[in-house]
Amino acid sequence: MTKKKHIAIIGGGIAGLEAGSVLTRQGYKVTIIEKENKTGGLLNHWSSLFPDFSLPGEVLARIQPENPDLTLIHNTCIESIKKENGRFELFDKRHLKLYADALLLATGLSVFDASLKEEYGYGLFINVITSSDFERIHKAGQKLLTAQGDPPKRVAIIHCVGSRDAKVGNGYCSKVCCITGVKQAIAISRMLPECEVFNFYMDLRLYGSKYDALYLEAQKRHQIQFIRGRLSEVSENQDQSLQLKAEDTLQGRPLRMQADMILLLTGLEAARQNENLCKNNHLELDENRFFKSENMQYHRNCSRQEGIFMAGSCICPMSVNETLDSARSAAIEVDNYLTQKER
Repeated sequence: MTKKKHIAIIGGGIAGLEAGSVLTRQGYKVTIIEKENKTGGLLNHWSSLFPDFSLPGEVLARIQPENPDLTLIHNTCIESIKKENGRFELFDKRHLKLYADALLLATGLSVFDASLKEEYGYGLFINVITSSDFERIHKAGQKLLTAQGDPPKRVAIIHCVGSRDAKVGNGYCSKVCCITGVKQAIAISRMLPECEVFNFYMDLRLYGSKYDALYLEAQKRHQIQFIRGRLSEVSENQDQSLQLKAEDTLQGRPLRMQADMILLLTGLEAARQNENLCKNNHLELDENRFFKSENMQYHRNCSRQEGIFMAGSCICPMSVNETLDSARSAAIEVDNYLTQKER
């Protein structure tokens, strides 16, 4: 028998899209509410995926839902949620009102604002860019050039910008930055074979399948150098090249380096709308402002409010494949909840 229950999904990134596809195939009616004018989230801005350099568009093409029971609403940000008589009422700032029997939060991530780390010079020095900037350049098929229009001879990639940093309120690891740094270093080397590429890292956290192999390839095939060191300051020379001051933590000595460009690997933060969605709903944020699960081990997709579930990187930073797995798990939890409720 076709299920008539309605599920609202807040967030049209890959978690929301995948969960919506699974739930409509199970016979539910689903509405996905996306704050931007297109779905796909951060994946729209990436040029390739680690560790195999596959194209984001291939992932998006596979998870775009095509089902008459699925409705997409764009340019809409849900501001508040209210539970009445076992159903949820969702409101945006224009007083749009939606009703749902279950709610799935898939609000995703935001990227750390690198200008908050003034000592690194983003927004001050024209040859300091972020990992997001590089993805846009690479996705457009352009070569990496200095602001003067020249290919850089030396690029320094700085890890953990806005992650593992109590000063900016982000004491956690963003999980995907280290492998992103390896991937982008290889991309720069392929693009500019004569360019020297250095990665300055705190600790390399390469936890995934084939990640270590990519790290070894970066060193052996592309001669990318990895320096365990903390960057303390960036300054600009008269020719607008850059000088780095760092500490080589393996050798316990200060280090100075000249570079034509610096690339800051920016960390990932919880979506800014999470706090609003928590109000009056018995939802909780954890110490890092991500949604708090009912239980981290066996109910990770469940909130502490009956009928509200979470999927993907609104729980914590995740890779693409982890996000898709989380979305499928969340869809199972929603189905179990509605099935038991009907009984």
